Amino acid sequence: MSKSRILTVGQALGSLAAQAFPGAAVESLDAAALVAPSIAPETLDLVLIETQAADPGALARLVEGMAAWRRPPAAIFLGEHLPAALARALFRLERSDVLSWPLSAIELARAAAPLLNVSVAAPTPTHQSRCWSVMGAVGGSGGTTLAIELACGLAARNAGRVALFDLNLADGAASAYLGVPGNMRLAEAAATPERIDAAVLEAFGLPSGAGFDLFAAPRDPHGFSKVTPAAVCRLLEVACEVYDFILIDLPRHRQPWTADVLAGSDEVILVSELTVPALLSARALTSEVEAELPSGRRPRIVLNRMAARVFGPAPSRAEAEKALGRKVDGAITSDWEAAACSVNLGGAISQHRPRSKIVKDVIALVDFLAPVEVEPEQRSKASR
Repeated sequence: MSKSRILTVGQALGSLAAQAFPGAAVESLDAAALVAPSIAPETLDLVLIETQAADPGALARLVEGMAAWRRPPAAIFLGEHLPAALARALFRLERSDVLSWPLSAIELARAAAPLLNVSVAAPTPTHQSRCWSVMGAVGGSGGTTLAIELACGLAARNAGRVALFDLNLADGAASAYLGVPGNMRLAEAAATPERIDAAVLEAFGLPSGAGFDLFAAPRDPHGFSKVTPAAVCRLLEVACEVYDFILIDLPRHRQPWTADVLAGSDEVILVSELTVPALLSARALTSEVEAELPSGRRPRIVLNRMAARVFGPAPSRAEAEKALGRKVDGAITSDWEAAACSVNLGGAISQHRPRSKIVKDVIALVDFLAPVEVEPEQRSKASR
């Protein structure tokens, strides 16, 4: 596409086309010039038209004029509702498509590829990052606390830049636990997700005081309905270019973008407490998540608030694994005093109670999920 010429009709399409087709010559046309555009038809390869950019009649006349050209370009229309007159005019074009708006640059490139008879290779990542998603099996199982402590453990290991995203957009608790205000106003960027870049990401995040950045939305009972899947995916896509490790605190109830986030995560961690309802919910949730993950991948199950005593009313680890129908991948010892102290003081448990068993168990879980690679020289010395 580096030598292609693209015409856009619509204010928001110029920057999107530039991202989708790097190196192409992108020109914008004002809606008032639709009837008699001052362009050379034979040099155009693709026309992008926003259906709300002008009157449907003017758009239909533009399409009819394009169909009469000796070599009509490919055309893509972006919008939610396509007027009948415009739909009829589209049948006159040999190469055309209609896409829902908004969409990402890579989605636009993939849609244009068959129209232009070119292939679109998967984008080569410029930055290697890892993403872990944490989800509680039931409310109050400790998913947010574990996500915070995992972020602290990775930051303490000097694993690069670490970020925690609280995607409980209605009533997330991560900002309250850490004493940091919610500054991720994702709803304001949802209308134009393609404009979310590194600068917007920086404006959304705040230092947590524990070595990682926190991205949390202000409390809003309508927060989920104000944010689109395109905005959430674009936000995380940009974050993967900036941060080395990303922790995501996922809401327990499914959202339109939950499946996309799960599929894009390197690890999915399901947190369950040691009660029969929680274990049954964790078992059902595990099956649901496995059905959505790529083939061969399985979520990790972590038992929270494990009692130190051998005998007690709570199920043992063996009994929990029997109820789950599989082995668990980690366990966090119960330490109510340390957890309550940290929440009340504002900060992670590793900050206020670094000797807590919770911190030790989280470090063990981090080492299990992301083992430190041993250099060849160190490995040979250890073997000797």
